[in-house]
Amino acid sequence: MTATEQLVAALPRPETIADPYPLYARLRPQTPAWGYRDYPPGTIPDADEPVTAWVLMKYAEVVAAARDHETFSSRDPLQESSSAPTLMLVNHDNPEHDRLRGIVALAFSRKRIQALEGWLNDIVGDMLAALPDTEIEAVGAITSVIPARAMLRLFGLPDADAEHCRRWATAFMLSADLAPAEREASNRELFAYFVDKVGAAAAAREAGEPVADGLIAALLVADNEGERLSTEEVIRFCVTLIVAGAETTTFLLANLLYYLATLPGMFERLAADRERLERFIDEALRHGGPPQRLFRIATRDVEVGDKRIAAGDWVALFFGAANHDPEVFPDPARFDPERPNLRQQLSFGYGLHHCLGFALARLEARATLNAVLDRYAGVALGTTPPRRQQASLLTCGLDSLHLVFTPRAD
Repeated sequence: MTATEQLVAALPRPETIADPYPLYARLRPQTPAWGYRDYPPGTIPDADEPVTAWVLMKYAEVVAAARDHETFSSRDPLQESSSAPTLMLVNHDNPEHDRLRGIVALAFSRKRIQALEGWLNDIVGDMLAALPDTEIEAVGAITSVIPARAMLRLFGLPDADAEHCRRWATAFMLSADLAPAEREASNRELFAYFVDKVGAAAAAREAGEPVADGLIAALLVADNEGERLSTEEVIRFCVTLIVAGAETTTFLLANLLYYLATLPGMFERLAADRERLERFIDEALRHGGPPQRLFRIATRDVEVGDKRIAAGDWVALFFGAANHDPEVFPDPARFDPERPNLRQQLSFGYGLHHCLGFALARLEARATLNAVLDRYAGVALGTTPPRRQQASLLTCGLDSLHLVFTPRAD
């Protein structure tokens, strides 16, 4: 086995998943590289077979592949034949992608997301006020709760289902270490939940009965020049938002709190100047953005660098590695919110599949940071060390984060 093959083989190992950036730095100069074996989201490790893929890690090659959606297809035949529902938009190519996105965008609008801002600020403040004045585990108490509650509020569904949504998302996105039967059962529960909720809303609307205001109701009536979503498509979009939004935003919020607790002087600088928050969030997305890689399938023979990728080959686009490419972000391991090109980070994707929920994720990030900065004088790591997710390289983040918040003297 060559040195490059050894590095590729090490990608799905737990120690790499926990901290992938050192290995990325060693492998990036060798990419494209063949032989990466791993699982797309929605598949069942140890029940389904992993795919074998090319690895792309250089910023330029990742951006070029993400831009060329005709050559690098997002359709996932494994997920289409699995127990998990095919994700809306994420696993669609044009022209179907643009048809669906055009309809969805009418309901999942910036105005609808911005309407959550006051509510989000209130619920995050209330959550912090209810915390004990002792060391807390922040993922369970804060960062996993906020995205799930925000999603349910957006849908017009009850807060009480938030814990179910978090559990379903981690199972689908492979970041929970589950037995195959447990993961498959979770995927079925997730789909059945939205079959029930969307089906009930559709039936009520057809019967002329009142339907709770929210994204589900809006999706059912969204009309883009005569194009409407089917009930099945509304269900799949709801599933997509839960698995793609709740999981990654949970990790993003945990990363933000981790940086606040560990970067000297950062808490004080942000508290004194809230204008710095946007750059802090952007650098957190670049430095430790949760999304690490997505799979594509080549639709034709194509040359990338000095390698020839054949039609039908799987290709893994490593957005996390591209965010640490020193050709674009010098000294990439250094956390620097003053970088001039922070908006070039790729954690929300690129091109056709740029994340539709990016505005909601940023809104949740601002609400969390502002609430912490308003209420406390500082934050530090607790006595229990942080524990990183080690189940899947699809995402990178903290499974647990123990923190101690310093009350304000006043």
